[in-house]
Formats: sequence, structure tokens, C-alpha cells
Amino acid sequence: MTDLKTISINVKDEAKAIIAKHVKPGQVVLLTLDDGSNKYSTQGGTCTIGADFQLVVVDKQDPAYDIVLENNAGFEMYTSSDEMAFLTDGLVLNARNALISLSDNSGIIDGAVSVNEYHPHALTAEEMKAGKTC
Repeated sequence: MTDLKTISINVKDEAKAIIAKHVKPGQVVLLTLDDGSNKYSTQGGTCTIGADFQLVVVDKQDPAYDIVLENNAGFEMYTSSDEMAFLTDGLVLNARNALISLSDNSGIIDGAVSVNEYHPHALTAEEMKAGKTC
């Protein structure tokens, strides 16, 4: 592997328990935007740019996500420079009432971060036509 940039993220116990239910041994967790800007997005539109994040569980590291998220929960986690444009130091994943939140030193970034297992598929014409926007 090439030299990857590493940043830290604190995964609180409550968030770790929720995430762990979705991650099988050997899988990777990606912190991605959920704003239509990448192949993992489930929604999109100008009102979600930089505001909606998700954790995507994949079977192997995606080379586009080349920033290691060193964490205390033992997950193999990555993000990309696209996501880092909206984040600062002091990243934390926490959970309350079964909802995961993402925050940094500037405050809460997203109070409802989802955890999704990625299953690649080609979009149908109907899915493309019915694309989610705000």
C-alpha cells in the first residue's frame, strides 16, 4: 500500500455497538458523503451537500478513499479528501437513541449518520429518472 494520510476519529462505545452489527470480519468501513457526489450516495441535491454523511460497509478498500481513519474501535476505516473538505479536527462518532452522530471540533456535522452495506448494481432507467433530490 502507498503512503496513506491518517487522521483520528473517536468512536464512542454506543456508536461502535451499532456499527459492529453491520460489519463482518475483513470488511472495511467508509465515511462518505451522502449527497449524490459519489457512487455510495443514496440521495442527493444541493440541500445535502456537505451535510449528510453515511458509513458504508464494503468488502475491500476503495482506492478513492485513501485517508485512514485511525480509530479506537478496531474498525478498518477510510474516507476521502472530498469528505475532508467538510470536516475539521476532533472527529467523533457517537450514538444516542440508536442514532449515530458525526461531530468535530466545530460541533455536530450530521445527527443521523446511517450505516449501509454496499451492494453494487447498475441503475435502471426508472431509478435514474426517479433520482432523489430535495
